[in-house]
Amino acid sequence: MSEQTNTSSGRRVVIVGAGMAGVQTAVALREQGWDGAISLLGAEPHQPYDRPPLSKAVLLGRAEGSAFEVDFDSLGIDLRLGVEATGLRAAEHVLDTRQGPVPYDLLVIATGAEPVVLPGSEGLPGVHVLRTVDDAERLRPLLAEQRDIVAVGAGWIGAEFATAAREAGCRVTVVEAADRPLAGAMPAEVATHMAQWYAHSGAQLLTGAQVAAVEPGAVLLADGTRLPADAVVVGIGARPATGWLAGSGIELAPDRSVATDDRLRTSLPDVYAVGDCSSFPSARYGERLLVHHWDNALQGPRTVAGNIVHGPAEGPVYDPVPYFWSEQFGRFVQYAGHHAAADELLWRGDPTGAAWTVCWLRSGVLVALLAVGRPRDLAQGRKLIEKGAAIDRARAADASVPLKSAAL
Repeated sequence: MSEQTNTSSGRRVVIVGAGMAGVQTAVALREQGWDGAISLLGAEPHQPYDRPPLSKAVLLGRAEGSAFEVDFDSLGIDLRLGVEATGLRAAEHVLDTRQGPVPYDLLVIATGAEPVVLPGSEGLPGVHVLRTVDDAERLRPLLAEQRDIVAVGAGWIGAEFATAAREAGCRVTVVEAADRPLAGAMPAEVATHMAQWYAHSGAQLLTGAQVAAVEPGAVLLADGTRLPADAVVVGIGARPATGWLAGSGIELAPDRSVATDDRLRTSLPDVYAVGDCSSFPSARYGERLLVHHWDNALQGPRTVAGNIVHGPAEGPVYDPVPYFWSEQFGRFVQYAGHHAAADELLWRGDPTGAAWTVCWLRSGVLVALLAVGRPRDLAQGRKLIEKGAAIDRARAADASVPLKSAAL
């Protein structure tokens, strides 16, 4: 990664992307003492907003929006809306946008992620994604009218959308190509128990089901099944929104994320990347991580700001314990850590019940946990993961024992 030097007042930081990561980077720069210019560019015309409420309060009409409560003017942040990045000329320190070139001294890429499109559904009427406030506004009247809804994809967003649609009184069918929900996120022995939540809520979950075509008012599956659908909501994943960086010379990881170092610097001089569009090397887990979750977009900006303000010699290293939560089918689900490298799994509580936890260990050390209706387990377990604590298996498996008491 390139060596990026400390900067002083009179220099301009340009942040491209006005979601959580971009907004928090701008705020963190001011909080940490940056007195130079800051420009925050957002592709959407709306005031910057938080995304988690879109699949909950906004979708159900309980909130009109989720704008951040940030006074950009008082912070001296030049907020420019409706400005979409189209390219980067690093040698000239110029960001290209549809509205013209924007020069920078330092650039922070925070363009987030974009939904994966269901092949063959592009441009079809009645096919939706749920990523922006405009998406939520288009879907809200359909839920209010209690229509037949087909959700394609049983990942986190599919489950949250199905939860909201059932709460609104819609008839909901969730179609998943894999043999279980959350196939890319959870092992089979865990996801099997979560699959039962769909039926309990009144939603139909079809696994091992391939979409052959989307027709007016229906979804046709590969086995010939025809599902009535007044609306189709596609939630089959997201990928880093980095296509606009083609030809810039920036290093991308195989997953198309901007590859940063442990201080969130990219391969280009004076360019950082943060949030859903970037991946970072984790010393804690020994691999590069791409984390598409809210907490990463909240924590990463503090590292970026610290390195810009203080320089890489004094700036902080980024190696968080990944964390996220999901509210689905009447359950509060929380996850901390990264279980891919674990060699052991143990249960706390009955996974067929309302509250339980899964712990993942590597050589006896807690590296990740999933808590369903057990927020205390999550809070205590997250601290144990941060410490790299080994745990007593018998005590950890006893749901009546505080998880912190299982530390060796």
